[in-house]
Amino acid sequence: MNFGDDVPAVDAADVPQDAYLLDVREQEEWDAGHAPGAVHIPMGQLGDRASEVPRDQDVFVICRSGARSAQVTVALNQAGWLARNVDGGMKRWAEAGRPMEATGDGPPYVA
Repeated sequence: MNFGDDVPAVDAADVPQDAYLLDVREQEEWDAGHAPGAVHIPMGQLGDRASEVPRDQDVFVICRSGARSAQVTVALNQAGWLARNVDGGMKRWAEAGRPMEATGDGPPYVA
């Protein structure tokens, strides 16, 4: 899915270390591997939990490949947030050698 130039985006390698990173993947994906310090709100729950997302700072939105997070980025920006899509998602995050952790045993991976 291509959103063209309407979606502000940043490469996973360029996400600031102290950024507010919103992970919108499903629970199983999150459990397999996620960025330390990321906030997990699955895409389907965001409507009910949007008040948890800060409005006073940039929000970097991430999913597995960047498609779901692009949709969320558009929706957040239309509703008044300052959001950017993490281009390439967790797949690109892992490729860039960014830190990951898993819930439970075993090494983290992108599910």
